[in-house]
Amino acid sequence: MKTGKTILLTFDVEEWFQVENFKGYIPFSSWDSFESRVEKHIHTLLDLLDSFSFAPKATFFLLGWIAKRQPGLVKEIHNRGHEIASHGFNHHLCTLQAEEQLAGDLKKSKHLLEEITGNGVYGYRAPSFAINRRILETIREAGYLYDSSYNSFAMHGRYGVLDLSAFQRNGAAYHLNHNFYELPLTNLEVANRVFPLGGGGYFRLMPFFLFKQGMKRALQQQNAFVFYAHPWEFDPGQPRVKQASPGFRFRHYINLNRTEKKLNALINTFKTAKFTTCRNYLKIRKG
Repeated sequence: MKTGKTILLTFDVEEWFQVENFKGYIPFSSWDSFESRVEKHIHTLLDLLDSFSFAPKATFFLLGWIAKRQPGLVKEIHNRGHEIASHGFNHHLCTLQAEEQLAGDLKKSKHLLEEITGNGVYGYRAPSFAINRRILETIREAGYLYDSSYNSFAMHGRYGVLDLSAFQRNGAAYHLNHNFYELPLTNLEVANRVFPLGGGGYFRLMPFFLFKQGMKRALQQQNAFVFYAHPWEFDPGQPRVKQASPGFRFRHYINLNRTEKKLNALINTFKTAKFTTCRNYLKIRKG
C-alpha cells in the first residue's frame, strides 16, 4: 500500500571526465580523446530500476554532448519508460555564459533530445546547480516548463542563490508562473538551518542509516523527495585523475564501490512511496 509520499529519482548524465572539479585538469578540447564509460553505468541504473516489481521511474537529465554521440542510449532510456530532460549541451556553467550563449545551449540540447526521442523535453538541470533568477528566465524563454537546479545548501561556492519565498509551494515544487516550475533538490531543514542531503557526494559520504533518517524527516516536511546522482558514481573502476587536488579526488572517488548497493537499499526502504518522474509529479501533459 502506497504512503502518499513521492520520491523523484533524478540522474545527471555526464561522463567521468566532464565533472566541474576536474575541468582545471581535463580541458573541454580533450574530451573526445577519453574513454566513454557512461553507457555501461546507465545500463546499471536501468537494470536496477527494472529489478523492482513496482517499476520505479526516474528522470535522466542528459548532456547534449553525450546524446549527439550516443543517440541509441537516449532512446533506450526513453523506451524503458523514463523521462528524458536536459542537462545542457556542453556542461558549461550557466553563470559563466552570456545570456545569448546560454539561450543557444538550452535550445540546442532541447531540440536534439526531442529529435532523438520524438517526444517533448520539459525539464532542465544546470551543471553544478549554478542558477539565479536571470538564468531561470532564460530557461523558461527557451521553452522548458520546469527547472530542477536549485540547491539550497549555501556552503558550496558554485551553487546558485534563489529567493523562492514569494512563490506558491506545493510539496517539493514552486509554481513560478502559470507554466513554469522550480523543483529544488531536497535538503534537510532543521531550526532554520539547511543541511545537504539530496544525493551525489553527500549520499556516498553519509552512512546509510543517517541518510535514511534525514530522508524520512524531509518526506515528513514536504511529502516528496528529489534525489540526484550521476552514472559515474556507480563506476568504481573509472580512471583516476591523479593531478587533481586531494580535496577534489576525495569528493569524487569516496565510496564509489558502495553507491549501487546504497541506492538499492534506498528504493527498498521507501518502496511504499511512489517513484515517478519530475514531469509526472508536476502533472505536465505531453505536448
